[in-house]
This record gives sequence, C-alpha cells and structure tokens, in this order.
Amino acid sequence: MQQVQGVVARAKGAPVELVTVNVPDPGPGEAVVKVQACGVCHTDLHYREGGINDEFPFLLGHEAAGVVEAVGPDVTGVAPGDFVVLNWRAVCGECRACKRGDLHYCFNTHNATQRMTLEDGTELSPALGIGAFIEKTLVAAGQCTKVDPSARPAAVGLLGCGVMAGIGAAINTGAVTRGRSVAVIGCGGVGVAAVAGSALAGASPIIAVDIDPQKLEAATRLGATHTVDSSRVDPVAEIKRICAETYAGADGADVVVEAVGRPETWQQAFYARDLAGTVVLVGVPTPDMKVPDLPLIDVFGRGGSLKSSWYGDCLPSRDFPMLVDLYQQGRLDLDAFVTEEIGIGDIEAAFDKMHHGAVLRSVVVL
Repeated sequence: MQQVQGVVARAKGAPVELVTVNVPDPGPGEAVVKVQACGVCHTDLHYREGGINDEFPFLLGHEAAGVVEAVGPDVTGVAPGDFVVLNWRAVCGECRACKRGDLHYCFNTHNATQRMTLEDGTELSPALGIGAFIEKTLVAAGQCTKVDPSARPAAVGLLGCGVMAGIGAAINTGAVTRGRSVAVIGCGGVGVAAVAGSALAGASPIIAVDIDPQKLEAATRLGATHTVDSSRVDPVAEIKRICAETYAGADGADVVVEAVGRPETWQQAFYARDLAGTVVLVGVPTPDMKVPDLPLIDVFGRGGSLKSSWYGDCLPSRDFPMLVDLYQQGRLDLDAFVTEEIGIGDIEAAFDKMHHGAVLRSVVVL
C-alpha cells in the first residue's frame, strides 16, 4: 500500500479537499497508474454537486493519462512502464452486448475490485471508476489503453472522457461522413469535440450554436464553417437557412448533436434536423429533466433517428490509439482543447472557471 495526495469531495456542494489517500497494491486484474495529467470535466462537478449519486466521499478525476507503475496477477494487456490513457469502459467480454459483438455497449464494464481509502479507512468512490485527481490511482487493468508514449499527456488524456464523447457522438453515433450537414448545439469541451469530429469526417456545413462568443470562436478554430449566437437569433430557423443555402431543398441538418443536456436545447435539435435526420444527445441531463412535450405526429412524420451517445459509443482499444495517431500526424488538434495547465490544488478554481465558460479544459498536471 502507498500513501499519496488526492482530491476528494466529502459532501454535496462542499469545496473539494486535497487529502492523503491509501492506494492498495494491485490485486488480480488491477493496475496502479502514476497519473501525469487529468482534465477537469463537468462530470466531476456533477459528482461534487450530488448529481450522479450520493456515495460520498468521492475521489474525483477520470479524464487522464499516465504510466503504469505496477500490475496485479494475471494481467497481460499492460505492463509497468506502458503509457496509457484511462477509460471508464473496460469491456467485460462476457455480457450479452459483448457476445453479440457490440463491445461499445458493454453492460458490465470492469472497475478495480479493491477500494482506495482515506487515512482512517473510509472507502472512496472513484469518479467513473477511475479517480485520477491523485498522484497514483488503482484501476482495473482493462481501463488502461496503451497509446503512443511520445504523445503529450495533457492533450491525449482528454480522450478519456470529453473529447472522445464529442468526437464519438458525431462519428460513431451520428455516423457523420462527407456530404452530411451537421449542427452542434452547445460548444463546451464536448460540443467543440463534436465539431472537430465532424470536420475530421469531412462534413459540411458544420454549424456551431451557443450563446457565448468565446465558445463559438473555439468551435471555428476546430472546424465550424458557420456559427449561430442563439441569444440573438432563433437557432432552428438559422440552421435551416444555412443548410438550405448549401443543399437545395434541405430543411435542416442531417445530424444535430445536442451537447448541453437540457430539454429546451434538445427540442431545438429535434426541430433543426432535416427530414429523416438524426438527433444525438450527448449532453448529460440531470435526473429531474423531462423530454419536451412533443406532438407524436412530429416524431412519426419526420422519420430519422433520436439517439443518445454514451461515451461517444467508443471502443477505447480501437478509438484511442487511432485518435492519438491522428493527433501526432497533426490532423486532430487536441492541444487546442487545453486552455490551461494547473496544479492539483487548483481544482476548485477550475470548477469556477467552468461555471463562467472561461475554459474548454483546465488540465491538472502532476
């Protein structure tokens, strides 16, 4: 067992604390990873605010990259010294989804069996089964995905959640390809990643929608061809106008990615899609939110698909190395998502910046 410093949320809404954490030696199927970088994701704030569950205290952080320090018995997929991006979908290989070949829908993803604890023995709940705002973390070995060791940890670690969620929402869930029009509603880290994924796939036009000019500027840098300030104009009408200018007869975008997670923006996405278009919900709603009151004839009459995207429907072993290779080739600008690098004691301030929309990602560098 080792004692290291980690960031814990003890109670709903309370400021996070930097505390001493006991990290067990890895058991069967487990690995200890020395964390090099971890992004501050909105999901961590959800945990702190009690929006996920009430299993406090939480060890926050999950969007991370680092080096495997030790592995437990029977671990063969990774070894000490491997540079890895951590993922929260460690497929089991045994559930119904896995057996039918849909590993990206695994119903029973693996986490470490042992728990990390506070000094007094209180068990910690690691965010998304990872807990990476810490010097070293204990995870299931399947949560470690080997990637190019020369890649920048602060950039590629973001594939562990938000960037993968956005890119995957566009490419994996929305099936965006050349000749498709795309609108992305909400241009935080996940939404801008959906813009980047759409650009990578060759979509056009790519319409970014937000109320924050800074976020729209970031979306433009990552590949948006048009921007819509939805505080000034009706976003549904504007998306339809832009798409009709590009494709005669179009009545909206082929794919609309909703990256906010609110009923009113989901309703905008629903009506902003073209006939037989696709809506992809990747924004995370709170448990109390309800689907808008839609006439059922509108659901039937427009056809198409209404989808949700969980982790960008990714398979980490397939998608992470590919995206890191694209980053290393200069074809995917992951560095653009890193607004600032901070210390492990600066996470509460990063949450505040997130509230004000001042960053795409603050990244803790250890």
